[in-house]
Amino acid sequence: MNAAVLPPSSRDPFMPKPVQRTGPALALALFAHLLLIAALAFGINWHTDEPTTIAAELWSATPQAAAPRAVEPPPPPPTPIVKPQPTPKPEVAPPPTPTLPDPQIAIEKAKREQAKKQADDDARQLKAQQLAEEKAQEKAQEKAQEKAEQAQRDKADAAAQKKAEADKAAKEKAQADKAEAARQAAAREAYLKRIQGMAGATGGATDTGSALRSSAPSADYGGRVAARIKPNINLLDPVDGNPRAVVEVKLAPDGTIISKRLVQSSGVKAWDDAVLRAIERTGMLPLDNGRVPPPFQIGFRPQD
Repeated sequence: MNAAVLPPSSRDPFMPKPVQRTGPALALALFAHLLLIAALAFGINWHTDEPTTIAAELWSATPQAAAPRAVEPPPPPPTPIVKPQPTPKPEVAPPPTPTLPDPQIAIEKAKREQAKKQADDDARQLKAQQLAEEKAQEKAQEKAQEKAEQAQRDKADAAAQKKAEADKAAKEKAQADKAEAARQAAAREAYLKRIQGMAGATGGATDTGSALRSSAPSADYGGRVAARIKPNINLLDPVDGNPRAVVEVKLAPDGTIISKRLVQSSGVKAWDDAVLRAIERTGMLPLDNGRVPPPFQIGFRPQD
């Protein structure tokens, strides 16, 4: 910080006056020193004289041996400075000098490679053939097993069918035997009844039945019934041909016609209707030798 300049009335009288300019003083001091150096350089004669050598020998009254001269120890060897060893560069092997192959060696090598390839191919083919043979054997074994199983199933089916046929034959034989036994029993019973009723039988000498009376109408009963019904047939229109209409008739104990039924049509409705009307118009039929015949059938033709 620069001191403030006080007014003259306030400055201490014992203090030196402040230097206003220092430049000229410095220049003068420098010039004086330069002059002094030049005077010394040129005023003094600078030279060296050879010193005069004076030799003197010293004698002593009593000879004394000189002490051994002090031998200074040799200086220690200097500490070797270990310089860092440079890192050795890896040696790069020079590229091999290409050599021309020998043709014979190349041929032999090609032959060996070809032989090895052929051997590998043969080994693969042999392995494939072995696998194919194994698969064929497995398939043959499977087919043989399936054939054996099928034969067993066929044998079991044949045995079952044979047993079923035998059971069926035995059942049919049992049924036939049972039917034959029933037939023989019925025949024996009929024979016994015939023997028992031969005394009061009314059949003819040629009859073979076992009943006391024949249940069928007599031989001439049909003619008598037809003779009773035919006069009552009134046919308005002529009929072509000679068709036959068969009617079943059922009588009451007194001979009254209870029912009539057409069992076989003549193919001509007019003729069928005329026959049914004639039976209904007749109303009563004669008994068969004093007995009521069972329901019987009788046929009529237009030209009879």
